[in-house]
Amino acid sequence: MAEPAIDPDAEHRASLGRRYFVRFEEDTLRQRPLWIRLIIEFLGTFVLVTVAAGSGVINHYVGNAPISRTAAVIAPGAVVMAMIYAWGPLSGLHINPAVTFAFAGRGVFPTKWVVPYWVVQLAGAICAALFLQGMFGDVSAGGNYPINTSGGEWKSFVMETILTAILASIILNTATGGRSIGHNAAIAVGSTVALLGLFASPISGASMNPARSLGPDIVGNDYTGWWVYVAGPVLGAAIAVAIIGTVRGRPDPDELAAAEGGALPMTATPTDAKATE
Repeated sequence: MAEPAIDPDAEHRASLGRRYFVRFEEDTLRQRPLWIRLIIEFLGTFVLVTVAAGSGVINHYVGNAPISRTAAVIAPGAVVMAMIYAWGPLSGLHINPAVTFAFAGRGVFPTKWVVPYWVVQLAGAICAALFLQGMFGDVSAGGNYPINTSGGEWKSFVMETILTAILASIILNTATGGRSIGHNAAIAVGSTVALLGLFASPISGASMNPARSLGPDIVGNDYTGWWVYVAGPVLGAAIAVAIIGTVRGRPDPDELAAAEGGALPMTATPTDAKATE
């Protein structure tokens, strides 16, 4: 019985496909230098705050609130989802000081990088607020302020704490080491940002991000309830770290290697791919 003929073109295409996916995985998981990370964190925070604060600023500028509350809270979730797909492998796309704090508290992010991340995240938020102020004026309309009722700041503080604990828990459980990468992280984190905003934004604005709130505060020189958006997310992130530590224990060696700049294990290597040609 004759053996079936081997199609060399098909084998060549399969070999190219294997090499492509190996290289794609290598590029996704390899560590970037700090300066690249900081550029991405700055740009990512700028985009996030432009979108998140922009709805309130533009509604105030145009009048009659053409951007609904639903659209205003879904848009930041959608842009976070898109940026994780595009930029997650480059910096981890924290774009939130509370998330950086959570990764560092978990022990999967170098502590020496925490302050530089915080600095560029706040700088990105301030630049976004300056952009909105220059374009439309009254950037304070895009800020997050506690509800104007008795006990409003405390209710907002409790909500920001709980919301951030939920968000940080999702991020910590879907991240690769100290980085949000891939469709699992993108869909989970982006949808969580949107869903939490849908039900909680009337209470605290559902910021869950000190940079997002402080950027418009600083540019608008209005610090009403600012402590809510610093203390709440920090406490919420700490709660998330405690929860994941309880249910999952300490980080495994792969997580620690990723945090310190080592490569995560891959399903194949270039040598393996070459051997299969």
